[in-house]
Amino acid sequence: MIDKPVGRPLRTLAATLALATLTGLGASPAVAQKGDSFSTRNEVSAQVATILNSEGRLPMPVQIVRPALTKHYVDNEGRLFWVGSPRMDQLIERLSNAARDGLFTRDYPIEYLTTLKDSLQAGEAFTEAYAELAFSAFFLKYASDLKIGRFVPRKIDPELFVSRKKLDLVPVLAKLNTYPSLDAFFTDWEPQNSEYRTLRNALRQYQAIVAKGGWQAVDPGETLKPGMIDPRVAQVRARLMASGDLTQSADDPNLYDEGLEIAVRQFQTEHGLDSDGVVGKQSIFAMNVSAEERVRQIIVNLERWRWLPEDLGDRHILVNVASFELRRVEYGSLQEVIRVVVGKPGTRTPVFSNKIRYLELNPTWTVPRSIATKEMLPKLQANPGYLGNNFELLQGGQSIPFGAVDWASVTRSNFAYTIRQKPGPKNALGRVKFMFPNKHAIYLHDTPSRSLFGRTTRAFSHGCIRVGRPLHLANQLLQEAPGKWSLKKIQTVLDSAKITRVNLPEPLPVHLTYSTVFRGLNGAINFRPDIYGRDKRLYRALFGKHTP
Repeated sequence: MIDKPVGRPLRTLAATLALATLTGLGASPAVAQKGDSFSTRNEVSAQVATILNSEGRLPMPVQIVRPALTKHYVDNEGRLFWVGSPRMDQLIERLSNAARDGLFTRDYPIEYLTTLKDSLQAGEAFTEAYAELAFSAFFLKYASDLKIGRFVPRKIDPELFVSRKKLDLVPVLAKLNTYPSLDAFFTDWEPQNSEYRTLRNALRQYQAIVAKGGWQAVDPGETLKPGMIDPRVAQVRARLMASGDLTQSADDPNLYDEGLEIAVRQFQTEHGLDSDGVVGKQSIFAMNVSAEERVRQIIVNLERWRWLPEDLGDRHILVNVASFELRRVEYGSLQEVIRVVVGKPGTRTPVFSNKIRYLELNPTWTVPRSIATKEMLPKLQANPGYLGNNFELLQGGQSIPFGAVDWASVTRSNFAYTIRQKPGPKNALGRVKFMFPNKHAIYLHDTPSRSLFGRTTRAFSHGCIRVGRPLHLANQLLQEAPGKWSLKKIQTVLDSAKITRVNLPEPLPVHLTYSTVFRGLNGAINFRPDIYGRDKRLYRALFGKHTP
């Protein structure tokens, strides 16, 4: 049994454990070099098997990954990685710099691993075996945190319908031995999605800004406009220069000149504000978010990207609810960005992935029960004919007149009807909807309410996503559909008012995301407000009372 040695206090254990010195990163000699008192590889491997096959409970996190370690070291007779190898120092260094990956050094026992490595005495196969397992266990923990994130999404937010990715740890150990260094391994191992890598680079950029002292806040006061001379203009100038949004100095730093106006407009665009060049309350508020807080915001969004599939699809649609935009991507190239309207804070658009399978031209709209009972029922009770001829009332699948119902006796609980809007120019779904059948009844669609797309903040729907250029998007998605669906043909079908379903030749992946930090069209990092409070929930889970 190994309970007693493994349970020794850290000081005693560190004083008795020994590590064999091996030659090279992938070296696997049968015995130690002549003159050394180190254990042979076979002895260490045998002790590793003894420890893993014992009935005793091992220290955390060795116990957590025990099945994977057993599979690698015992069942597959996998080779040893750490004892006497430079990889030990490389892992300690990587864990010490976990912040560069948006992870936390406090999650890994760096001091313990360092003491373990430095204090071991040669010649004890058991202690060498324990060191091998301890380093492998924390290597796997870091690899898992980096690849799939620290948390189960649904435990953070019930509106995140993203399944925790599965990670088979056994191949991870086997894969390690094919790399010359840990850094080389982690470069290939981290999420390969371009958005993730953009955020990782942004994190390091903003960490460097923090290391230089960040930036000073801009004092509140009257709105600053181009041409004004004001001491606070110099504060705005210093703030934008600290973040790299402004590179040129000025003869008079208090003068709001043309160069500063260009930088302010760009800053406003990158923060989801009206790009008018006027520095009012909203712009000052965005400028006064500290560099430290921006670092934390990036870390929050890095965790989100670890949850998402690395392969979003050669062709895919990416809807960022937080930025109110849809991106169509083909083979890594951004084809277009389309404005969208998303759910109000009270009817939030959920986060999930699916596939668009067909389009419906001239769709009907089946009014959700919540809207029918909360919004329409009181109006029907006041005037049974208020919906006019654009809607039909169904009971048991049969159409009945609105006037045939005693609406005074109908309540939200006994409402036994379906209200459906007919196709037409006033239909709430407009002229086309993009269907990816899902349990949330969420889809992309047209809308007759076009004015909302001109607003900077576009959270007005009941949860579905209204598309700013629906016919253009339909034309793009139907390019390869049978029947040669040109824009002219689409318009002809729309003019007919006939409900028409058109299947896509291949289902198109669609990802509904919530990213408050992302890469803008000009390559600059963009920040957005947390309109749904989802950042706040993940922030509490990640940081608690700690700072990165």
